[in-house]
Order: sequence, then structure tokens, then C-alpha cells
Amino acid sequence: MPMARSDLTVQEFDYLIVGGGSAGCVLAARLSEDADASVCLLEAGKPDTSLFVRVPAGTAAMLPTRHNNWAFETEPQPGLNGRRGYQPRGRTLGGSSAINAMIYTRGHPSDYDGWAEAGNPGWSWSEVLPWFRRSEDNSRGADAWHGVGGPLSVSDLRSPNPICEDFLRAAEQAGFARNPDFNGAEQEGVGLYQVTQRNGERWSAARAFLAPARERPNLTVLTRARATRILFEGRRAVGVEYRKGQATMVLRARREVLLASGALQSPQLLMLSGVGPREELRRHGIPVLHERPGVGRDLHDHLDYVSCYRSARRELFGFSVRGAARTLGAMLEFRRQRTGMMTTNFAEAGGFLKTDPGLAAPDVQLHFVVGIVDDHSRKLHWGHGYSCHVCILRPKSRGRVGLRSADPMAAPLVDPNFLGDADDLEVLVRGYKALREIMQADALAPWRGADIYGASLTTDDRIREAIRQRADTVYHPVGSCRMGPDDGAVVDTRLRVHGLEGLRVVDASIMPAVVGGNTNAPTIMIAERAAAMIAEDART
Repeated sequence: MPMARSDLTVQEFDYLIVGGGSAGCVLAARLSEDADASVCLLEAGKPDTSLFVRVPAGTAAMLPTRHNNWAFETEPQPGLNGRRGYQPRGRTLGGSSAINAMIYTRGHPSDYDGWAEAGNPGWSWSEVLPWFRRSEDNSRGADAWHGVGGPLSVSDLRSPNPICEDFLRAAEQAGFARNPDFNGAEQEGVGLYQVTQRNGERWSAARAFLAPARERPNLTVLTRARATRILFEGRRAVGVEYRKGQATMVLRARREVLLASGALQSPQLLMLSGVGPREELRRHGIPVLHERPGVGRDLHDHLDYVSCYRSARRELFGFSVRGAARTLGAMLEFRRQRTGMMTTNFAEAGGFLKTDPGLAAPDVQLHFVVGIVDDHSRKLHWGHGYSCHVCILRPKSRGRVGLRSADPMAAPLVDPNFLGDADDLEVLVRGYKALREIMQADALAPWRGADIYGASLTTDDRIREAIRQRADTVYHPVGSCRMGPDDGAVVDTRLRVHGLEGLRVVDASIMPAVVGGNTNAPTIMIAERAAAMIAEDART
């Protein structure tokens, strides 16, 4: 049935931010620091009031379900034996920072130097590091790589699981060095991850940046408000159409529309608004406002394989009568002290490894998990155990985001083209072998039970087939509104959409290439830089 249009007077703001995730929360907070600038943030999801958001272990309830989660699926992937992949994305204030594993890593310096060398001056490592430091309030204190006093609390885990120390010892036995700080002088090695937590609670972008700004009279936050179209006058973006309940409403932007809906939904909204590849738009009957072939192209992600192990040790997460009793006790401990099992991010330890010693930077990453994680925790196993992920850090495969239809309420078409480049598979094979060396080391013997899927992986061909059968995303899609100077790029170095006025994209979609690490911290950095650029441009 047709949607009702509101008869209310159209509201105007200086800045309209579409998407209340990691980037959107940063933009809203930073731009509203100027009391003379009015800012409106639109988020399709709910407020971030769920207990599952605040309690770190709540990620286990959100990632495999639709609670605060868009829970998208990919197109069937030929490289994964025709399987559809799973693509969780946050659907609440804070976006994916409200449902993720809270790991704080930045990538490798060479990643950002590569961005600059690809024609994006101003985005080299030395130029982005100050913006990382500006955001950060690191519990270890300030140094050349870290900051204090920023909104984003970065801390060590309060109650790491005892198996993690044995995992690190196992890695040392396998020949890999410890690294106390993946964001310090050197990335390579194994160690415990720092997390975006404060006092044992999740510290999402919404809590870090947005919450302190909510009382500002110049900031308006609309939740359950789903943007359906960017409005243009000529080549200038002037507003946003959105749905709230059964009403379709319009907001106007005096200065700029800032698209921060993420790597899957930012290109979708551009295409729904007539900006994108001509063939894609015409296929769905959308008038072409501005042809930009790169919109939705160059999508890529960290493909990941998980090894799962059973264990008799009840210190690990799992399903059992004794485990349930222990979990209940852990909930009480969290309520009283903000310590214990409920403060876990599950992927407590990990590492950055080179599968070839001649490489300039690590090419695979490990996430060691204190429970059995099978199919994003959607497949449950009775009993207890642990897991270890290995993902490829610099995939060559490129896919796309497209439209399923012209209906703005439909999910985007997501095709990462996993293993489209044969080299990606070979890197994962080598990465799996390094993982296996660690997991078979003596230090893990007291914890070890059956290797659920790995016992038969005795040849490279069997490893390849296992990867094709079980690998999937580790939740880092980027690149679908790529920054660059070429015709295939979508935004320039100031994140303005090429060929249009009053419109920027500010989120992980602008990354020319995915960083060698988790993507939440880089996304926040991108938004910090963008906010400063926007404020600077407003003064000129």
C-alpha cells in the first residue's frame, strides 16, 4: 500500500547524517561542537538501550540473530561452493560497533601509505596517526602511537580467559613472537587484543561520541528513521527522504548531506537516488541523475576460516548443565563488579602472521575465541571448546553491491566474489597451516579435545575444499564507494562524491583497499578526519 506523506513542515538543518553507526556517531558529535551548526542524525535502527549492547558477552546473542542486526546474506558464491555468505551489520545507534567483538586494531602503516600512493594525498600513515590518537583514551597511557583523553575508551580485557596465556605460549612454541601492542611500533606477532570497553562495559561509538553530545540543542537524533532517497536540486544534494513508521518525511540540508550507512548500504542509497552505474539504475527503472560507474564496485572483505575444538574444560564457553550454572554466576559477578566471563569479547587473543617470511607486512590474522564458533555461532554444539579464526588480510578478489529492486526497503544485493582470485585461496591454505601448528603445540594440550573439522585435512587439496565449504566473512566489508582520483572512484580525498555538490560519503566504503586488521578503529579515524575537513570547508 502507498506510504502516507507527512503534512508537517519540512525541517532544515545544516548537516544531515544518514546512518548512526561508527562514522555517523563521530560526525554528529564533532560537527555539533560548533554551536552555530545544526546537525541531524538519522538511524534506521533502535536506540542502543539493549542490555546485550552494554554487556560485552551480549555480542553472542546479536551476531547470529536479527537483534540489532540487519543480518544480510550474499549472493551464492562460486568460490564457496555456491553457498550464500552471512553479513551481520549493526542496526542500532552505534551500528556495528554496538554488536562487534570490540577489537581495537588499526591495520599496518603500509596500508595507509598505499592509499596515499594510489592518488590520495593526505591519507598516509603519518597523516592519519594523529586522528587515531585524537579519538583514543587508552588505559595504558599516551605514547608515540596512543592517545589519552579522547572519547573512545580502549583498554585491556578485565578478565581474560586462562586459555589465552596457553594459546600465546603455543604460538611461541610454533615459532611466533609475542607482541604486547598490535598498534605500536610493530604489528607482527601474537598477543591479547585491546578492546573498546570502559569499566568492563562495551564502549561503542554511540556511547563514546554520541551520548555526551545528545543534550546539545543543535543536535537532533532520529531513530527508526530509514532513509529512502537523497534529494537533489540539479547536481546539489539538498535533503533526504525517509520513512518513520507509516509516514514518508523529508529533511532539508542547508550545507551538506553526509552518507554514513556503511559499505553495503551507502552505495545502495546512492543508487536508489539515481547515482551509480547507468546499467544498474536502468535495470530497476531508476532515472539516472549522475552516472558514476564505481558506485557499488570494488567491494571486498576479509575472508575467514574457523577451526573448532572440543574441550572438557568448563572455564570455556559452551552448553552444559555445569556451564549454565557458571554462566549464571558470571552474570551476577558482572552485575556486582563488572568483571568475569561477561566482560569477554570472545576473540580475546590473536595475531598477525606472515605466511612468507619475505613479506613486508603480515598477510593473515588470527582471532582466538574462548568458545566454539561455528557458522557465526548459528550452529550450536553441546559441550565446551574453543576456536581459532584465520583470515586473509589483503584479498585480491573484488565484488560489488547492487540493487535487488527499486524498493528502498529491500536488502542490498551483496556479492563479495570470495575467492574470485585464486591467490586468495592459497594465502588461506598457508594461513591455516600456521594456525594448525599453533593449535597442535604442547602448551594447549591440557585444553585439547577433538578437532571437529580438521582431522581429515591432511593434504592441501583437502584444506582448499574445507575452506570453500566453511569460510565466510569476518565482518570487514569495504571499498564500495572507493576514494580515488580515477573514473572508477566515487569520492575524492575530501570524501566528496565526484561530480556532485553537497554530498560526501564517510564510512568504510571509501577505503581504497581494506586495512590489514579490524576495520572499526579505521572507520572512526575516517570520520574524525572528515569532520575536520567539513568544518574547514564550511569556513572557506
